[in-house]
Amino acid sequence: MSLEAYRKAQTVSESAQQTEYRVFGQVTRALIEARDTKAQGAELIKALDWNRRLWSTLSTDCGLPGNQLPKELRAQIISLALWVSRYSSEVARGRSDMDALIDVNTSIMEGLAAQQTLQQQANQNEDPQYSNTRA
Repeated sequence: MSLEAYRKAQTVSESAQQTEYRVFGQVTRALIEARDTKAQGAELIKALDWNRRLWSTLSTDCGLPGNQLPKELRAQIISLALWVSRYSSEVARGRSDMDALIDVNTSIMEGLAAQQTLQQQANQNEDPQYSNTRA
């Protein structure tokens, strides 16, 4: 199987939460690398822009009429996206460091991981293979 075919198969088999976690991981890793290498110029802007686009996508999705997240959570995500955009500009200008952006992304990843764990536990409780009762 080619690498591209593997990637497509991997993405198709992911849940939305797994995809979000994976993308947050990639973006956060880019921010950490930019911070640790003291990136400047185009390299710094590339990492910041990728993060900003991720948050912009989340914000746009939260504003769609069919979004099924609770209204309060959608408002919080949109608010965070606006903050990320403003704060990223401060980082790009050298007025702030990247740590707060990394912290926010890491917190979101922790929440997604906890949600995934709860979902797996719920699925196991529904699956007769994991049931303690015997016929």
